[in-house]
Amino acid sequence: MSRFDGFVQKARETLARRHEEAELDEEMRFHLECETERLVAKGMSPDRARAEAERLLGKQERVREAVREESGFQALEQTLRDLRYAARGLRKSPSFTLAAVLTLGLGIGATTAIYSVVHGIILEPLPYPEPDRLIRFYQQNSPTNRWGLSVADYQAVEEQQREFESLAAMMGSAVTLTGRGRAERIEARRVTADWFRTIGVVPAEGRGFLRGEDRPGTERVVVLSHGFKERVFGPVANVLGVAITLDGQPHTIVGVLPPDRGTLAGYPAEVWPILQLETPTRRGPFFLRTVARLRPEASLDDARRDLAGISRRIFPIWADGFTDENAVLTPYSMREIIVGDVGSALFLLLGAVGGVLLIGIANVANLLLVRATAREREMALRTSLGASRGRLARQLLVESLLLAALGGTAGAVIALLGLEALISTNPGLPRLEEVGLDTGVLAFAAAVTLGAGLLFGLAPLLHAVSRDLAPSLRGGGRTSTGGAGWRRLRSTLVAGEFALAVPLLVGAVLLVSSVFRLQQVDPGYDPDNLISARVSLPPADYPSGAEVIQFWDEVLLRIEEIPGVVAAGVSTSLPPIGSGDTNNFDLMDRPVVSGASQPSVFWSWATPSFFAALQVPLLEGRLPNEEDGRSSPPVVVVSRSWADRYYPDEETLGKQLYAGGDTSTPITVVGVVGDVKFAGLDAMDDAAVYEPLVQAGFRSVNLLVRAEGDGTGLLERVSAEIEALDPGLPLAGVQTMSERLSTAVAEPRYWATLLGLFGGLGLLLAAVGIYGVLSYYVSRQSRDIGIRMALGADPAAVRRLVIRRGMVRAALGMGIGVGGALLLTRSLESLLFGISPSDPRTVVGVVLALGLVALVACYLPARRATRIDPMRTLVVE
Repeated sequence: MSRFDGFVQKARETLARRHEEAELDEEMRFHLECETERLVAKGMSPDRARAEAERLLGKQERVREAVREESGFQALEQTLRDLRYAARGLRKSPSFTLAAVLTLGLGIGATTAIYSVVHGIILEPLPYPEPDRLIRFYQQNSPTNRWGLSVADYQAVEEQQREFESLAAMMGSAVTLTGRGRAERIEARRVTADWFRTIGVVPAEGRGFLRGEDRPGTERVVVLSHGFKERVFGPVANVLGVAITLDGQPHTIVGVLPPDRGTLAGYPAEVWPILQLETPTRRGPFFLRTVARLRPEASLDDARRDLAGISRRIFPIWADGFTDENAVLTPYSMREIIVGDVGSALFLLLGAVGGVLLIGIANVANLLLVRATAREREMALRTSLGASRGRLARQLLVESLLLAALGGTAGAVIALLGLEALISTNPGLPRLEEVGLDTGVLAFAAAVTLGAGLLFGLAPLLHAVSRDLAPSLRGGGRTSTGGAGWRRLRSTLVAGEFALAVPLLVGAVLLVSSVFRLQQVDPGYDPDNLISARVSLPPADYPSGAEVIQFWDEVLLRIEEIPGVVAAGVSTSLPPIGSGDTNNFDLMDRPVVSGASQPSVFWSWATPSFFAALQVPLLEGRLPNEEDGRSSPPVVVVSRSWADRYYPDEETLGKQLYAGGDTSTPITVVGVVGDVKFAGLDAMDDAAVYEPLVQAGFRSVNLLVRAEGDGTGLLERVSAEIEALDPGLPLAGVQTMSERLSTAVAEPRYWATLLGLFGGLGLLLAAVGIYGVLSYYVSRQSRDIGIRMALGADPAAVRRLVIRRGMVRAALGMGIGVGGALLLTRSLESLLFGISPSDPRTVVGVVLALGLVALVACYLPARRATRIDPMRTLVVE
């Protein structure tokens, strides 16, 4: 701005100010002249009248200024006075206050606890720099079938991609730590050099990996988690440059992660060794998990097109061993992969607990409305003494907000305790370590508390400002029930509580029924007296498959000689939730057409004694034996479901197939065994293939031991036999198969327990609501009921009158609730097993149970009504 423009702006401001002052002066002169004329008309001289007018106007202006200055303090003082009065009123009604605070505390606390989980898992961004740019990608040939990448896939993407700023691969596997006391099995994730750089995590000590360190032949390095470093080396130790032995190989420590980084990209680990990838000789196996960071200007669609092009280019290179032309590299946002489908269940739970909160608000509103009706005489007296309707409304609003604040405080405590319980019983929810009562959650709780206070305070406030209170003052000792309109409102609130309780209970019963049905599923094996453990052989000590098989032959022979051991076996997977082992195959007598997807089923490698340990029956043919060695023609055993699916009306034994894209060696089916639930108890397909462990020589396997009784007492003997052959091999993941079976239903049991808890709470609040309304009705109508009884009314008729009044409200609410349940429970379909979301028996059962509860809640005040002494009523009259 130039000097001239500044001068013009200043001149304009000066003129505007003088204009405002002139307007004020003109207004003052007008008032002064009017006052002077009034005083002159009373007989004063003009000069004295003008002086007196100036004095009066000055005094009035000073008074107005003082009022304006003191108005803020007066408003604060009035608010504090209202708070003190409201607190005294709540202290005088301890039962009402306690009931209202507990009801609100349960509703607000449960809602806050569930919202904190939703906020931490779903709504909060991933704790990495620019998390929206992080993706994970997979091989995928259908909307529901995706798997990891092979080394060939990853290296092709690394060389050809154009949309990523960086990318990295990870292979998850536990490792054996030796040289630090007793050998132990720890959780590890082997990652390529750019892993930490891609995610955006900087080690708190030392450094991450350097590019080139993931190439074969370079030094093996490792980054530790903060917890592992403190547990093994101590909190103040300098571990940089120290070597630790993982799976028999020395690794040099180059970094330590920050304390809050025990999980990265959804993968927990204690140590992060470098992953050194060899040049592949075929397209499979597909064991890598990949992460990538998009370029700032790139989108997920750009990455999808880029990866699809890479898929088309590399398919012809490996077509001889991988014939699935429909498999395409497909990206997903990292947040979508980490959260998975748990979001729908959490939002469903949040809706359920919101329903409980609404039932609680309706209950408190009913209590306040009853209290307001009982206080009509008090309000009428205050009105007659000069209190305005606005003053009464403000007092009632302050009372409601104070009650809400007390409920919110109780809710915060309940939320803290409830959140600890939710976390401690977690069946495996993602990102749970990031959940807590942070400022965002507390702000939500405050908003819920304020909203609840305004909602349940609205009814008594409207009651106070809309009713004619004079009859209450003239009525002496008699009081009304609040008018027909307010009676209908109370009835509507009760009906609304039942309408909300029905969907809650239907959903809870459906989930509980689903869990019960899931637990009744035959897993295909006997879990009693069966224990399992994970054992891994270091590649440095067991470099060849022959050495691995020799070791396990000796171990199983020793274990089976332990007194009390019935059978022992080894496999790469355990039911009822396998490790995700699947393999594609092609039948020799009916191959898939060129370019089509080969079928893929659960695939496990096991010793013949594995079936005896599980007690899985042999239905046809034979099990692998000593003749089926590494140099013999390969054989497999298939499940009954596999045989029924691929050879429904034919002989399965002797059929041949190719596996994993290898068309050089056919595999022969030699036996059919019973179905085992490897893919989960709710799996609809139990097709499985078992290949002899001797044909693969896997180093990391599961050991199964069946005992005559409780097998836990044999663990020390089993461990001792393994240590006798190799002192550096620890048993990891030891558990009974009964515990493993229970874990398989932990997640559905978790949701069923929570929804059942909230459904039961909703039922209790609804029952309390209808009981409270009817109890109030009886107390307010005691005079009329007493007169009826004095005139000879039948007590049963009086009971029916009261019960009918309550049951009509409950029936109306349940009718609305059934319609809501049929709509809302559809969202439960993905969580249910063996039962329909609209199961009629469940709906009818819930309605009958609710009806019974409502009947009991109606009967108690009805019975009290018939015990009213008619003579006492007549004496009062």
